[in-house]
Amino acid sequence: MTGTAFICVTCGTQYAPSAAPPARCEVCEDPRQWVPQSGQAWTTMEALSRRHAVGFREVAPDLLGVGVFPDFGIAQRALMLRTPAGNVLWDCVALLDPATVRIVKALGGLAAIAVSHPHFHTAMTAWARAFDCPVLIHEASRDWVKDPDPLVTFWSGETHGIMPGVTLHRLGGHFAGGTILHWSAGKGAILTGDIASVAADRKHLSFMWSFPNWVPLPVAEVARIGARLDALEFDAIYGGWWDRVLPSGGKQAARDSVARYIRAVTEGLPA
Repeated sequence: MTGTAFICVTCGTQYAPSAAPPARCEVCEDPRQWVPQSGQAWTTMEALSRRHAVGFREVAPDLLGVGVFPDFGIAQRALMLRTPAGNVLWDCVALLDPATVRIVKALGGLAAIAVSHPHFHTAMTAWARAFDCPVLIHEASRDWVKDPDPLVTFWSGETHGIMPGVTLHRLGGHFAGGTILHWSAGKGAILTGDIASVAADRKHLSFMWSFPNWVPLPVAEVARIGARLDALEFDAIYGGWWDRVLPSGGKQAARDSVARYIRAVTEGLPA
């Protein structure tokens, strides 16, 4: 397809190639995101690569953080999970430059990409094409895919196995197709984006329909999410930003966080 694949400056979503920038970013105009007062702005992969670079950091053994420096969009980082069956990129970032392609290929390439929700779709299609691997998106997020491609693969139901020990779970909440990744190695870990968001104190999780606009989820929805989390075995929780990690004690933290949320909404909090 001819044209330019424009990238939204605010959220980092890359759109299908077009002759001119889209009239609006549908992701930002949704009430779970925002359009800045200065208005909608667009960039391109080429322009982005002149001012930014992709960096890697070891987050845990066999788990590499992948982020854009300096920060771009909503400043999230992705995670590259390394397993004997292949590497999985969890969530995505808006930049992919030749150096990053070479680095990832030197690390074994990617067997799959899986994305938690539309705010982290970013340039997932470009990444999939570069590494010739599927992008796994829950069916409920189909309409949020702005750069369609046969490599974007939709799954349905509540769970989807990627490879031994690596499974996707639909939790919903923030988005109907909101997904986390469960990694069974060791004591287990969950990679959550902000479907179950690691709080700033790095002791709790929080659950919102809209984080930037402060719209909470109903109690029943958080209780349902809590029950899904409680059925999984995990110790560590890796959220969607560099400092949002609970390296241990995650299972109890999830229980406590769900209970705290429900108590705050139904009974109130101390003055």
